[in-house]
Amino acid sequence: MEAKDIATVLHPHTNHVRHRKVGPLIMERGEGVFVYDIHGNRYLEGMSGMWSAGLGFSERRLGEAAKAQLDRLPFYHTFVHRSTLPTIELAAKLIEMAPVPMSKAFFNASGSEAVDTVIKLLWQRANHLGEPQKKKIIARSRAYHGATIASNNLTGLDASHWDHDLLLPVVRIGCPHFYHFGLPGETEEDFATRLAAELEETILAEGPETICCFIAEPVMGGGGVITPPATYWEKIEAVLARYDILFVADEVICGFGRTGQMFGTQTYGLHPDVMVFSKQLTSSYIPFAAILMNEKVLEPIYALSEKLGGMWHGFTTSGHPVAAAMALETIRIIEEENLPEHAGEMGDLLRAGLRQHLDHPLVGEVRGAGLLAGVELVTDKAAKTALEQTGTLGAMVAARMQAHGVITRPTDDAILLSPPMIISAEEIGMIVDAFGKALDEVLAELDAGGLI
Repeated sequence: MEAKDIATVLHPHTNHVRHRKVGPLIMERGEGVFVYDIHGNRYLEGMSGMWSAGLGFSERRLGEAAKAQLDRLPFYHTFVHRSTLPTIELAAKLIEMAPVPMSKAFFNASGSEAVDTVIKLLWQRANHLGEPQKKKIIARSRAYHGATIASNNLTGLDASHWDHDLLLPVVRIGCPHFYHFGLPGETEEDFATRLAAELEETILAEGPETICCFIAEPVMGGGGVITPPATYWEKIEAVLARYDILFVADEVICGFGRTGQMFGTQTYGLHPDVMVFSKQLTSSYIPFAAILMNEKVLEPIYALSEKLGGMWHGFTTSGHPVAAAMALETIRIIEEENLPEHAGEMGDLLRAGLRQHLDHPLVGEVRGAGLLAGVELVTDKAAKTALEQTGTLGAMVAARMQAHGVITRPTDDAILLSPPMIISAEEIGMIVDAFGKALDEVLAELDAGGLI
């Protein structure tokens, strides 16, 4: 798609750009890390679709697992003391895999739905503990936690909130992006100390007795592949422990190998009370999500359930047996092929290739962890700024990369990459090559238009 095919409309209340593409790009089939549109054009899917097809687009074992379960028992629910064998086996497997002690699993159809469930259960827990005021949720600017009414409130991206009502008591704290928000002369450690102090000051200002939980992604995905500065997590967790505030780790993007270890929680040595999974849990071949909760979270919920005669929460498809069977097979493949280690190796290769362009006039920063990468695009390196309308430069580079056969995702003026974990070194080279060509073509276009 040519850059001229992207119409930009400035939102009246922000300086962000809204993008309207001319017609849909309709995909017809997939093969490995590639997808093909209805015209036969091939694209390397540099975003795994939506950060999620970790096994690529043609893993037949998942289809076989689904067919076997469909033939055996295509559906059953998990209400009124009922369940299915794949659901039980998956719950046990996830608890066994958990990098920190967890007690039970609960299943949903999407990450957004799973985050809603966490909010609902933690609020119920607070009520049972005689703390009905303990409902505020601390979330970070530029976080992404979902798109339902509740989870959208936790998301910290402007575009997600345009013309949507925000109803939940969310307390917003700063984004840990050192490149943009570190102060002159500040080290990463200094920046982390300042952010931890901000968290503590926010807790004290709001009242610790009113804070339900803190929710965060180990690496911020949709906000721009923002990796935490050095010492950030240990300092943040120390504040949470000081005020006995529950920690919800949103592993929807990071989980199941994406960060170079099985979970982002391991990569950064975190100690969450709740973990939320989706996307790569089934390589997104079927909608599915899971929540793990520790005993500290669950004990009051159990006690209330005994009093009320049940937890009184669930969905028709919670623990769907076909999805559970596919999740189990996905995990087997990830473990058998040691994909977390492979993702780490390919991620190092990807960022090394992208960093070859750090001297390019349009590149400000290359960042990432595991097989996640973000490139900050600028037109003024000293000021760390791009074109006047935020998002224009990112959209131009993404469009040119797509023209060269690589699908990526621009967030504001950052190019984000999260290719399938099965990707090869040769295919990494294709991404890097397309990125370099796109940079040069966009630079030439900006030069011709007198914009740089």
